[in-house]
Parts: sequence; structure tokens; C-alpha cells
Amino acid sequence: MTLAPNVYDAEPIPEAARAEIDRLLQSGDLFRYTAADDAPVSLLEAEFANLMGAKYALAVASCSAALFLSLKALDLPRDAKVLVPAFTFAAVPSSVVHADCQPVLVDVKDNYRIDMADFEAKLTDDIKAVIISHMRGHTSDMDAIMALCDARGVPVIEDAAHSLGTLWHGRKIGTIGKIGCFSFQSYKMLNAGEGGILITDDADLIARAVIMSGAYEHNWKKHKTPHGDNTTALADAFARWQNQLPLYNTRLSNLSAAVIRPQLGELERRVTDGLRNHDYVAARLNESAGIDVPSPLAPETRAPDSIQFNLVGMSDADTLAFQEAAKQRGVAVQVFGMSTDNARAFWNWKFIGDQGELPQTRAMLMRACDTRLPVRLKQPDLDFIADALVAAAAEVKAPTAEINAA
Repeated sequence: MTLAPNVYDAEPIPEAARAEIDRLLQSGDLFRYTAADDAPVSLLEAEFANLMGAKYALAVASCSAALFLSLKALDLPRDAKVLVPAFTFAAVPSSVVHADCQPVLVDVKDNYRIDMADFEAKLTDDIKAVIISHMRGHTSDMDAIMALCDARGVPVIEDAAHSLGTLWHGRKIGTIGKIGCFSFQSYKMLNAGEGGILITDDADLIARAVIMSGAYEHNWKKHKTPHGDNTTALADAFARWQNQLPLYNTRLSNLSAAVIRPQLGELERRVTDGLRNHDYVAARLNESAGIDVPSPLAPETRAPDSIQFNLVGMSDADTLAFQEAAKQRGVAVQVFGMSTDNARAFWNWKFIGDQGELPQTRAMLMRACDTRLPVRLKQPDLDFIADALVAAAAEVKAPTAEINAA
């Protein structure tokens, strides 16, 4: 009997990280500001900014912390309204609440992308910022979004936690809006267990974010640009905001940076392998009448490490039966809207109040499935997963087909 592939372990940490980790453990230098210069976190920021083609980067404790600091760096008024897609993780509206703002949810279609008609209708004069969650790596129409927001002067924050390596018209996701935020949690392309980073080309925004992240006194001087020099605009911004902002102390540790830095060189391979694996399984699943894997938008080049698909023509009972049939075949499937207390189902976000009906998002979540598809999997693993999902759909659909034939 063929064993189900292990889809829970992340890729191993490169050996190159071990020497630096050992050095840090010997020295005890885990705090990012202990060293006079060239601390691992500072080096990571410069290297990541260079990788993304951005001027500045700030590494912090999580992508949620990056989103929170982005909103605070924008200096939004208390209770400012922030547009957020209704298909995202609970941490995203939580970051808005944490920043003393109010999330406003936008409906999402069955292809997991923002309904642009609902987005445009809700982009009213009282919206002060927009967070675009490229949820599970699915990119909404960034051309239309940026055109609408730029026309109104509304800043866009990209929640690219799931989208490191994704391209839009060949441009890196996370560099299109005013600020881009990424995750280093274990199930992301770069794995530190926890951690996050934000990027921007705006000197004033990065200065505010760095100080609020916990750069007390003059520790902001230890932050680097990709070329190792602090520009006059950046130095002026730091001087302007010195002692003017609260410190939230949400820094990344040197130990986490030491784990991440050797993985930067692995990113291109991981993106290539992830896309190949995803598209292979997607083609197999789309052969089933009961499964639909939505296509990417034309300008989008994806960088997936999981696969999402919709169940077609299935009732609630059928959906649960499919989930169980896949489980019996060794493949775990999460149906976002059918899982108890799922943090991706907007109706479980009681802390943001009543957002009204979001019918498209609700209908999508009740049939949208999520399956881990790590980039390290090989074709036999992919075939095992695809075979199990197609067979589970056929098992559930078979009684309906028999009734119709009769």
C-alpha cells in the first residue's frame, strides 16, 4: 500500500544557517540591536529589499505586525475605515482593529478574487486605506485596484503573506502598492517558524515604521538600505520622527534572521517547483466534473505552495462526504466555510461587527477547498493527491449520476 505523502513538514533549513546559528548561540547575540552593525536582521532587511527591488525593508515579528505597523506608519486617524477583502485570514482585519481603525469587507467571487464592482462601490470618501490580501496567492485585478485608489489618493497595502514570488505583468507582488507585507511563518516560501517583513520606497513611511517597531534612542542608525548607505531623505525622516512616536516593540530576532537569510537563494527554485506542482495537480483535478480549479488572471504568474479548488454541483452533505472520502484516501482537505471556527470564514470575525451580507464570499467559502502542496513534493506524491481527490469527487457524485441515469 502506498503511503500518503507528508504535506505538513516545511522544507529543511539550509546547512548554511547552522554555523551562524551556532555563532549566535555561543555569543548570546540574539537581539537585533546588540551588534554595532551588520546584525543578521539588518543584513536580512538589506538583502530582502534588494531581492524585491525595493528601497527599504523592515523585518518584524509577523506579517500581522507588518500590516499593523504599515497602517500606523500611514498616520491614519482613529476609526479610519480600511477596505479589506472578505476572503483573508482573521489576522488581517485584526491588524486593522489593532491599529485603531475599522475594517470594511469587500465581497469576493468564486475565483477567490475581489469583486471589482463591490470594491468600487465601497471605495467611498471615508475609506482612508486599502489592504489587498493576495489570499493563498490569488491576485486580484491590481490594475483596476490601483487605478481606482490612485485616483482617490488612497494608499494600498499589499498583504502578500502567501505571494512571495508571484508576478503581475512581470512585476513583483508586494511592490505595486505603497507598502508590501510578507510572512516567514513555516507554511510560507521562506520559513522561520514566525516572522514577517514590510517593504516600501517611501523614506518617511519606513522611518515611522522602524521607530514604532522598537528602534529606541538612535538604533534606527543600524538599519541598512540595499546598498548599505542611509540617504539624506531617510536620515531626515528619522530625525523628524525621533521621540515623536510610540514604541510597539515587535522586532525580529537575530536567530530568526539567521534561519531566513540562507533561504533567499532558494526562493527562485521553490517558486518554480511550486508552480510546476500546482499546475500539474490542477490539470488533473480539472478533469473531474465535480472539481474546478480557477484559472489565474492573465497578468498573473503564480508562486503557489498549496492548491485551492471549488466543488461543483455538490450540496452541503456532499461537500462533507467529499472531505471524508478524501481523508479516507490519505489526503486532508479543508473546506473553508464548513470547518468549525475557521479563521478564514468572515462570519467568525465577531470582533469587527456586522458587515452585512457578502453573498458571493459566503457561497464560495462553502465549497472552496484547500489542500497543502509543498514545493518539495515529487510527481508520485502529486499523483497520489490528485488520484485521491478525483476519486473522492467521483464517489460523492456517483449516486447523483445513477439517479439521473435512472
